[in-house]
Amino acid sequence: MRLLLATRNAKKLVELQRILDAALGGGAVTLVGLGDIDEYDEVPETGLTFEENALIKAREGARHSSLPTVADDSGLAVDALNGMPGVLSARWAGLTTGDQATKDRANLDLVLAQIADVPDAHRGAQFVCAAALVLPDGREFTVSGQMRGRLIREVRGAGGFGYDPIFVPDRQPEGESRTSAELSAAEKDAISHRGEAFRALAKVIATQVPQD
Repeated sequence: MRLLLATRNAKKLVELQRILDAALGGGAVTLVGLGDIDEYDEVPETGLTFEENALIKAREGARHSSLPTVADDSGLAVDALNGMPGVLSARWAGLTTGDQATKDRANLDLVLAQIADVPDAHRGAQFVCAAALVLPDGREFTVSGQMRGRLIREVRGAGGFGYDPIFVPDRQPEGESRTSAELSAAEKDAISHRGEAFRALAKVIATQVPQD
């Protein structure tokens, strides 16, 4: 089956393809991104929740491509910032130009600066993901996932993306305190907010998306 993932983030495409292959079997789903279809004007993510933004993106993708479309909206909710940056996570620093890595680093650096004076014991946070599936016939499905952890003060690790290098997940073997960026892909998928959400979505895809 062929699915559109409504993103231009190549790392998200790789991550979701990996999770769907593990959940549904390799070759069951062929995932394409926005760069693989005819370009269309993407609408702003104006939702006040992760779920609303995921649905906005998935609806537009399905409408323009006539493909079953998956979209997610994910972000970091920092306790000391009253749950922010939340739905603004991807554009927290306000950069509108530059490559994704530059934007990610600017967002990360701003969060670190904003909680610089927060004691280690109060640097709790969680990653949140809402994932949506919209079918060309108009049916819509949403799921969600969370990953609880804490923020450290310096960047560690070369994997992942976004805020991964400063986020230490709670769910790790005893005695370990690796950041999400230091985990292997398989380790991260097993505990991450996106892994949890997309595994739930894979079950929906298997039962609701017509087979080619």
